[in-house]
Amino acid sequence: MKRKAEAQGAVQKPSKKKSKTSKPLSPEVVDARFRKGLLDDKVLQKYTDEYAKSSPYKHAVIHDLVDDKLLRAVRNEIKENVSFTPKETDIYKIHQSGDLANLDGLEDEALSKLPSLLALRDAMYSQQFRDYVSHITGCGPLSGKKTDLAINVYTPGSFLLCHDDVIGSRKVSFILYLVDPDIPWKPEWGGALRLFPVIDREGKDGQTAKTPAADVSKVIPPAWNQLSFFAVQPGESFHDVEEVYHTENAKQLKKQGGRVRMAISGWFHIPQPGEDGYIKGAEEKAAANSSLMQLQGNPDQYDTPQAQPVAIKQTDSSEEFNEDDLEFLLKYMAPTYLTPDTLEQIQEQFDEESSITLGDILGKKFGARLQEYVTAAEKEALPEDSSEIEKGQWKVAKPPHKHRFLYQGPSKSSAKSNKKAPKEKSPLQELLDDFLPSPQFRRWLQMATSSTIENHDFIARRFRRGKDYTLATGHEGKPRLEINLGITPTKGWGDEADEEEEETEAPAKSKGKAKGKDKKKGKEEEEPKEPEEVGGHEVYMAGDDDSAEDAAVYKSSGDDDNILFFQAAAWNKMTIVLRDSGTLKFVKYVSRNAPGDRWDISGTLDIEEQEDEEEEEDDDEEEKKKSEDPNAQIGEETEEEWNGFSSSAESESE
Repeated sequence: MKRKAEAQGAVQKPSKKKSKTSKPLSPEVVDARFRKGLLDDKVLQKYTDEYAKSSPYKHAVIHDLVDDKLLRAVRNEIKENVSFTPKETDIYKIHQSGDLANLDGLEDEALSKLPSLLALRDAMYSQQFRDYVSHITGCGPLSGKKTDLAINVYTPGSFLLCHDDVIGSRKVSFILYLVDPDIPWKPEWGGALRLFPVIDREGKDGQTAKTPAADVSKVIPPAWNQLSFFAVQPGESFHDVEEVYHTENAKQLKKQGGRVRMAISGWFHIPQPGEDGYIKGAEEKAAANSSLMQLQGNPDQYDTPQAQPVAIKQTDSSEEFNEDDLEFLLKYMAPTYLTPDTLEQIQEQFDEESSITLGDILGKKFGARLQEYVTAAEKEALPEDSSEIEKGQWKVAKPPHKHRFLYQGPSKSSAKSNKKAPKEKSPLQELLDDFLPSPQFRRWLQMATSSTIENHDFIARRFRRGKDYTLATGHEGKPRLEINLGITPTKGWGDEADEEEEETEAPAKSKGKAKGKDKKKGKEEEEPKEPEEVGGHEVYMAGDDDSAEDAAVYKSSGDDDNILFFQAAAWNKMTIVLRDSGTLKFVKYVSRNAPGDRWDISGTLDIEEQEDEEEEEDDDEEEKKKSEDPNAQIGEETEEEWNGFSSSAESESE
């Protein structure tokens, strides 16, 4: 899926009002709006040389870019007169202004409140400064007609994940920081622009695939009046904005000015029609090259983890459990889930909603052992470097412009006989090797979902605080089952209300908020405090290719109608989802303020396609004709009629 808004938020649509035309600025006026001596040839050459030597890809950092008095006026105007909209998707969480390209379209009264901001914008897109940037980057002429910038505010908890800024005619990306000029920003507060090195891999076809490494190699912390910029390069200019980290308390936050990372972010574009350097078809060619670079060399073959589906041999048609089967399942599962009544409840709800959440699905004995293991593992410090991590039992999911988390797969030797006494498996490995791939669990899952499973693929995942996530991806093809077993040992993920509710009446439980409980007799029930969002939740969303916004926008306007399923990180909770073609899914970035890491087992299971509703209606019509036919055999049964539990539809008709 090509993202529609990979950068710091999608800009607003251009104003329909006719913009006022700005007169070109004289060199003297432009020079006065920047720091004294910035545009001198000697200074220009210094930055050009630094740019040429920079890594992991060419970029520049200019301190004290703008006249200090002008920039302070800009900041004050923004604080007093510009409103911001909170925007959140799978890839970012920010507050953003409208498109500053539309300043000319404002009414005179509104524009009169932003004279310094307008002066700065005109200076940034002046011919003189565009030539300055073009000389440093060697990127060729830049457009002064197509302006593209907005003000972005990152508060504690805000971030922007890995992307390359390649959209349309963008040529140079830049960020001008407007952090508090009187409270110097400290690197440990986060909010840095971070650059990813790119790994070139030559495939068998001779094509070179470019993919970003899992770890950043250049960190550029924010600073007042600092400009960072780089040429936008398909498949190379990967970067992110580090999370702005929370303070320990409100007093510290106030002392540090709120840790507000304000910046003007924008792009210079290739020349437009009527401008010097315009080449007909160049924008279309740039877009084509962008798509080509994403696909060239088949970069997906280097993604990790790769799908490893294990085909299922359908050896028998019986779905009934014998004594040995039940004994095996009881080793891992809570006994309540193995009763016919519970299975029928699960089946009915899943048939109706195509998703279900099952709390406390693991048995107490195994669950206690697993929790002890995961809790102990989380306390062990992990290396920061991915290559060091991969020397141990964990592997790193990559590339980071798609996802990043730690994972383990089933043991390769689990299916092989071993002459030596096997080493005792961890409970995590038991889930991957023994329980989830077992014929017994598969039969239970088939009964619970009224489906026939063709293959399965399971991995254990660990999403580290302040590091890991998956970005929204679509699913193409026939519907499939996706299960997730939450084994996050910590609390504080926003799902505690559900966890407090005892599942005595109906263990098959959907998402929902439980009512608070009085802990002291006679005390009035207090309103539950809204938990601070720390990420780590898994989201299924309806894809919308016609939307002008990013496909994974949510929580931007309070309208969550496109969210199909939502589950916070939790302990001992299994979700089962029937995922249709086109449905988007992601795991939200885990904030460093989270109570711990998110742990889960993720599984994908292909299933046999079932008849659609039209075919079922035809079958019903055929049955009706048979029943009306006096020659039809009375009591005619099909082979599948008593094969396990009947579906909810059948139960209702009976």
